[in-house]
Amino acid sequence: MTERSGAHQARKRFGQHFLVDQGVLRAIVSAMGLRQNDLVVEIGPGLAALTQHLLTHLPQMHAVELDRDLVARLRRRFTPEQLVLHEADALSFDFGQLVAQSFEQSVARASPKRKLRIVGNLPYNISSPLLIRLIDQVSIVEDQHFMLQKEVVERLAAGPGQAAYGRLGVLLQAWYCIDFLFEVGPQAFDPPPRVDSAVFRMRPLASPRVHSLSALEAVLAAGFGQRRKMLRGTLLPWLAARGVSAPEIAGTERAEEIPQALWYQLADRLADQLSDQRANTG
Repeated sequence: MTERSGAHQARKRFGQHFLVDQGVLRAIVSAMGLRQNDLVVEIGPGLAALTQHLLTHLPQMHAVELDRDLVARLRRRFTPEQLVLHEADALSFDFGQLVAQSFEQSVARASPKRKLRIVGNLPYNISSPLLIRLIDQVSIVEDQHFMLQKEVVERLAAGPGQAAYGRLGVLLQAWYCIDFLFEVGPQAFDPPPRVDSAVFRMRPLASPRVHSLSALEAVLAAGFGQRRKMLRGTLLPWLAARGVSAPEIAGTERAEEIPQALWYQLADRLADQLSDQRANTG
């Protein structure tokens, strides 16, 4: 049994593909292992197929939706006591406010402080910038369960030497443990996308494996920007020009052969070097 999009026309500019397969919806909720007191926020609830399943386990949840037509439908369907709806772009939404409000309520009720559990069938066209932006919220997040294109999820979870190993996966694995959970075929959506999808889990690490996001982004851009070339012609001269040494790299390697830990060390060296330069010129 599935729920289709009815009178709402999926909008390409929002990357809308509505998940309608009830078996997949139940599998996502099962993977989350919800507790009644969880602070859950859904990104892009759309036609509320997942929302309604989540609310069978929760007395209340939050949702962030940009499409005004869908916001109106959601407000007609759910009360504010069930669904606290935020009409906003997830790329600029302040998730921290939800934790702050919850903390005020927990103090009043003498209940434990809660962290966010974020879930969503993410629009394909904003997935990478959104995942990177959510790094800023990692200290207030318990976990994240998302659906994306299967090939993107494979990149996020890949390790050195694997074909899918690349810049975005190395970046996100500095802050999260990423688990590939299960695949989802195009027939589970309305309208069906042209790609296979997958559900995955992101759990924040006890402590980040790198100190500076901007330094890591810069090092990875230099290393993976021309990934077919040996690093002696790309990354090593780029680092040397910034006063950063990398004796662990012979130069004949390519970016996909470098383990995550070394990428993080290089980023920390770059961050330290930039900090020293600012201190000397300050």
